[in-house]
Formats: sequence, structure tokens, C-alpha cells
Amino acid sequence: MSKILTKFPENFLWGGAIAANQIEGAWDVDGKGASIADHITAGTKSSPRRFTKEILSGENYPSHEAVDFYHRYEEDIKLLAGMGFKVFRLSIAWSRIFPKGDELGPNKAGLEYYKKVFLECRKYGIEPLVTLSHYEMPYHLCETYGGWTNRKLIEFFWRYCETVFKEYKGLVKYWLTFNEMNTLVSRFGTLLCGGILPEDGEDIFGMRRRNIPETKEERSARFTALHNQFVAGAKVALLAHEIDCENKVGCMLTTAPSYPYTCNPDDVFEAKNQMNRSIFFCGDVCAKGKYPYFMNRYFADNEITILKEEGDDEIIRQGTVDFMTFSYYSSRCATVDPKVIQTAGNMMMGVSNPYLQASDWGWTIDPKGLRILLNDLYSRYELPLMIVENGLGAVDKVEDGQIHDLYRIQYLKAHIEEMKEAIADGVNLIGYTPWGCIDLVSASTGEMEKRYGFVYVDKDNSGNGTLWRRKKDSYEWYRKCIATNGEDLSV
Repeated sequence: MSKILTKFPENFLWGGAIAANQIEGAWDVDGKGASIADHITAGTKSSPRRFTKEILSGENYPSHEAVDFYHRYEEDIKLLAGMGFKVFRLSIAWSRIFPKGDELGPNKAGLEYYKKVFLECRKYGIEPLVTLSHYEMPYHLCETYGGWTNRKLIEFFWRYCETVFKEYKGLVKYWLTFNEMNTLVSRFGTLLCGGILPEDGEDIFGMRRRNIPETKEERSARFTALHNQFVAGAKVALLAHEIDCENKVGCMLTTAPSYPYTCNPDDVFEAKNQMNRSIFFCGDVCAKGKYPYFMNRYFADNEITILKEEGDDEIIRQGTVDFMTFSYYSSRCATVDPKVIQTAGNMMMGVSNPYLQASDWGWTIDPKGLRILLNDLYSRYELPLMIVENGLGAVDKVEDGQIHDLYRIQYLKAHIEEMKEAIADGVNLIGYTPWGCIDLVSASTGEMEKRYGFVYVDKDNSGNGTLWRRKKDSYEWYRKCIATNGEDLSV
């Protein structure tokens, strides 16, 4: 089929994305409390990150310094503005506003810091897209209350959101509730998303226990935590609209779309089930305001009991989102054949696709899959869509002060071309913020070596380096892409 010539909308939101715990550093500065991220060690693609109850001397905790955006935000935002950013996705560190999470009043130094960041964005005409909880909830809430398994967190989260909605009224209008909340459907999201602490010293994704069946009590705790986030997200969406009618609230899902590995009907049905559970379940609750029918059997088959309260369903029904956002890095295949080798995806397990190449970290590269996913999401929800994470994690080499990252340009170019095709298909795509626009700490491995950015940061996996910033070749390429509204993608 020949390609349809189309253009991105004139008001398309081009930009990039980061997260506080992966870029800010200053983990205990100006009254900030410890977050769960601050208790997670560095790792590699072959050695997992670990959770420690205490901060251990001599251990590398990457979030403690990260790349020091906290002190360098003016320099960094100026670099983003140099690419012509229209939007900048960033997160507020909850523990910078409420250090323990359950206080009655906020930390004023934290409030003032983000006000300066948002004003700096405004200076360059950049619209902030703010994630309210991005894998950095206050550690005290996890240790004392059991994380999101405890309904008290709904109240604490609501108080935090009310504070920042009022404080930044007129400065921020695009808000996201929970980053990749659907990771809680899997054991992988237990700590980062649910705030449910593992054993001291355990790897953060529970890989050591992956061959040990999860108990029905553990499954029920995870899905109760997710339910509490559904209620909290809905209440916060209603609150945001009440405080400022200009506010727009979105959900954020991680996506690794599933293809059937073969045309065996069993594989086809397994792929459908994976898509339903991993993507459409949370999408349906956030966008349609109700639990989808297909989860009833899953809950029954897995002996899952969700602790709900009267009125929860009505709150969820009322507090639906205004737009949908998601991360997309790769796709996967699904099969019922136990002999097929499993390979790692974005915090999910999947089967490698023989038709696709993979990154150095084993993530399949599938631009066409993005177009397929955009069509699937828009046909199901008919809400504006934003791709708020996408990119290639790769090892960048500095040669004579230059970083030639043609591989990253080719990856992004291929995905942007498929975005354009999806728009021609009729999808209402309103924005694109590639991940890690400035090099940052990898959430999955804790590495600096796994780089995504247009801007290089001089720091290695051990935490050594000067932190100087340097533009990569992709910086100028993306500047040209934005300046031409996606028309000039030439390499």
C-alpha cells in the first residue's frame, strides 16, 4: 500500500520527557524526604537493582545525585529550548513537597523549587506536562502504611495534588496522575508503582522469586493497591477541574503490544488476553470509568479479592481522564508454547519476534507496532493521545568531543514516520515527548551507560564524571524536525 502524505497538526506538542528521581539528584536537599527510588541501588543489564531498607555506606544509589538537574535546571531547560521544545514532560518529586507524605502542610522550599522550574519553562514558551507520581513516592508511606495497599494513601495523595494544583495554577495545565500505573498488573510493578516493599536486599522487580508462584494474598494486595490508585486518580481528576477549568488530566500507561507468535488460535487468544490485561484493563478504568468485563474471570481464576468501599465505582465513573498518554519502546510476541524462549521487555516478559531487530538491551525495535497501537487505542477510546516516552537506550561514545548517534536518529525517524501514518489513518495524536531528552539514570537497570538523550551528560555507571553537558548529533536533527513540524526528517 502506498503511503498517504499528511502533516502533523500545526499545534502539535513536540518535546521530551524526564523523571525527577532519574535526573534531579539533591535527594536530601532543602527539606526533601527519602523516596523509594532513594533506597534502590545501581545495577546493570546483567545484575539487577536492589532495594535496601537502610542507606548503606559505600553503595551506589543513582538517584542521590542523578545528573544534578536540581542545580542545573536553568542550563538544561535552555538546551531544551534550543531544540524548539513546545512541551516538557517532567515529574514533581512527591517527597520534595511532602517529605514523609502524611504531613498536613507542605515543604515550602520544595514548592518554590518547582515554581522556578515552571517559570523557566514559561520563559521559553515551553508547556510543562507534569507527572504527579513517577516511581518516587515518599518512602515513609511505604514503610509505615504498606504503600498503596492502604486506603489512607488516597487522602495523602489528594492533599499533595490539591497543594500543587493551587500552587501552580496558571503555570501548569497538563497533568498525569501515575506513571505507568498498569505495571501493577504484574509483579514487576509491586515496588516502583505500588510502593509495596520487598525483602531487604531483594532485586526490585522480584526476579529472584519469578519461579515461585505468587500467593492469592500477594495478588490481591497488588490489585487492591491498583484499585486505590484508580480511586485516587479519579478524585484528583475531579479536583483538578474544580480548581482550574483549564486543567487537563491524563493517565499514563506502559505499552508493549503483543502479537501472536504463530497463527495457532491458542497463540492468538493469548496475545489478546495479554493486551487486555496489560493495557486495556487500566485504560478502560481511566477512560471509560469502569472495570472491563474480561477482568472478572481473571480475578476469579486467580482468586483475587479487591478491597473496595461503597462509592468507589461512582467516583471512578465520574473522574475519567481528558486525554491518554503512554510509553512505547518495543513490542513482544505471545505464545502458549512453553518451549519458546522468553526474552526481557520493558519490565515485562515477552517472546522475541524473529522479524524484528533488537537493541543492545534486548528490546525489539518495532516502528510499525507504534502505528498499530495508536490505531488500537484511538479506536477504543476516541480521546486525544500523546506518546510521552519513546526512544533507544544505547551506549554513546565521545569521539573528539562529539557524539555521533546516527542509530538514535534512525530509530526516532522511523517511529515519527509511523506517527504521521497514524495521523493519516485518523488518529488524534497531539504530542510526542521522547524519553530521557537529557541523559539520565535508567529506571530498569540504574545505569548511565544506557543513554537516550539528545544531550550527553558526562557520568558513568559508577557515578563518576564531571556532569558537563554536550549536544549529540541527534540534538540538531531533532531541532530540525521540530522546526519543520516533522516534515524534515533527513539524516
